[in-house]
Amino acid sequence: MSSVMSATLPQRRYEGDEYRLVGGAGDEAQAAGLVNADWYKCPVPRATMKALMQREDARAIRDTALWYASVLATGALFLWTWTSGAALGWQIAAWVLYATLYCGPADSRWHECSHGTAFKTRWMNDVVYQIACFQVFRRPTVWRWSHTRHHTDTLVVGRDPEIAAPVPTRWFRMLLNLLAIPHVWGETCKLLRNASGRLTPDEQTFIPEMEWPKVVREARAWLALYLAIIGVAVGLQSWLPVLMLGLPSLGGAWLYNFFGLTQHAGLPENVTDHRLNCRTVHMNPVFRFLYWNMNYHVEHHMFPMVPYHQLPGLHAAMKDDCPPAYRSTIEAYAEIIPALLRQTREPQWHVQRPVARRAATGG
Repeated sequence: MSSVMSATLPQRRYEGDEYRLVGGAGDEAQAAGLVNADWYKCPVPRATMKALMQREDARAIRDTALWYASVLATGALFLWTWTSGAALGWQIAAWVLYATLYCGPADSRWHECSHGTAFKTRWMNDVVYQIACFQVFRRPTVWRWSHTRHHTDTLVVGRDPEIAAPVPTRWFRMLLNLLAIPHVWGETCKLLRNASGRLTPDEQTFIPEMEWPKVVREARAWLALYLAIIGVAVGLQSWLPVLMLGLPSLGGAWLYNFFGLTQHAGLPENVTDHRLNCRTVHMNPVFRFLYWNMNYHVEHHMFPMVPYHQLPGLHAAMKDDCPPAYRSTIEAYAEIIPALLRQTREPQWHVQRPVARRAATGG
């Protein structure tokens, strides 16, 4: 199947600030053959792939412990500045550092544990997934299935509910997303809807019906938890509870947005080749730790069951059949920002990645 479909492609449709996933563009995607399509796969020897898919607990436990140690340490630092009467500037700096480590890396942990590949032991994936969901303010069951749809229909208009940089570029919304304001507001409205026993029409398209009661139970549990945090804050007459649990989901969101835009922004929609609509970006060891190797994004999308710690090896096995990886985050953004600016006035334009002709046409 061609990686760029020859049929009439889905047109962008919005409800408010979101793509419609039911009717309209979704129906056009179905008609264009973009649903359940045959995506291109790089040839990787069977023995190599078998070795790369091996999971383990030790590495994920170590990395998770190091991350939560940094969250606790920076949280303690903020508490010290708060209780010691340090200057306001120091309190703000300490809180931003805490919020960044609390929320930013939680996005990649949420992501990897949603695939069940971070740990070999299933319950460990589930526990970290639930906690990370709370840290980034994402309803667990809803986003697990939302991300499943993102992988089956990556950047397919009307199907993918996780398009981070829709075109034409909406700059004001993108800037607000640095503090997760549109995300948290939208999730809060949907949380209240779920807690009342209802799902949105979009959610009903990608969440199996047997999971709907679980969505409702989780929403009610989350609502009770947040009301408890607010109740403690009111009882203590202090902002401290919400500064430690709740507001960091906004204050630290800039980091996962900084990383996340490198994944797909400016690349073509409605193609069936992950080498065209995903980026692999070489990052320094600190970024790779915080991002859990999701900078190897072409590799992850093409073979999502390969654990995060094996992605560098997968990159080595695939790189000869892929466009050149970006040498740094700076190089990636040197392409992304002009691309988003151009897509503001030319929505049909997109970055074209160099791939072999036989592969780009699905040969």
